[in-house]
Amino acid sequence: MTTMRFGVMAPQTRAWSEVSGFVRFLDHETRFHSAFVIDHMVPLPPGQDDSGICFEAWTSLAALAATTERIRLGVMVTGVTYRNPALVAKMAATVDHISNGRLELGIGAAWHDEEHRAYGWDFPAVRERQDRLEEAVQLIRALFEADGGHVSFSGTHYRLEQAAFVPGPVQRPRPPIIVGGGGEKRTLRTLARYGDVMNTGGTPEAMRRKIAVLEAHCRAAGRDPAEIEKTYQGPIVVSDNEALVDRVAALVAAGGEVTAEEAKRSMPIGNAAHVRAVVEEYARIGVGRMVAITSPPWKPDIYRRLNDEVVAAFA
Repeated sequence: MTTMRFGVMAPQTRAWSEVSGFVRFLDHETRFHSAFVIDHMVPLPPGQDDSGICFEAWTSLAALAATTERIRLGVMVTGVTYRNPALVAKMAATVDHISNGRLELGIGAAWHDEEHRAYGWDFPAVRERQDRLEEAVQLIRALFEADGGHVSFSGTHYRLEQAAFVPGPVQRPRPPIIVGGGGEKRTLRTLARYGDVMNTGGTPEAMRRKIAVLEAHCRAAGRDPAEIEKTYQGPIVVSDNEALVDRVAALVAAGGEVTAEEAKRSMPIGNAAHVRAVVEEYARIGVGRMVAITSPPWKPDIYRRLNDEVVAAFA
């Protein structure tokens, strides 16, 4: 079969022992390539009881980096409105050292307006958030590649004046920068100019369209699209229980982009043979990593089956 890497979204919305135990299980007992926490202060989705557990993302990531050995780690994705990007770069380099070079830096324009309002953070219009994202990725990349030198940066929203950046990250020339989202005018353009990993979702046909847009932005930027890894983020469910498959497909359809029947037919939801066939279809359009959205409580047997019947087949 085609080679494909697999990741897991592991939202830090349970007791810390459960979160860390799940990621250590993935690290020690499976072939999953990567694990990601979420950058939110309250549990998702919006509108639910916000009094539940939700640990801060980057401090969680540092703890996970110190207690795992193999699996790559990241935040999917860091909201650009929550922290100054120079601070994010410093935090990221620190985690890269703690993990001995296993960090993946995800960053996006942020979206949770209710969370911003609750915490007193500005939530600019989407155009400004996209402007901030583009500047932030440029600034972070410049700091990552400073190699012990000083960095100056003058943007509309962020500035550096001969900023030292020591130590730099372990990974060279930099940890991979994941630009989260599929916005065709701005997000994918920012990725084409400055990022390393595309993170979006949908059916293979929907992702094919997004990849074509990214490739056009790459041509405009004079960049080889092959330099950018394409990743899928969404449900990956292996089950012989038709009722469960129907429920997952209905949840996907509630997002409004596909019908439940389309979700069952074209997405990785179903028995192992179906999921493997769908993963092959994503591989054919250029996707190199499948990132499963999960929700606690995590049952190890579910992920052992996914590992043994799908992940291992593409190793």
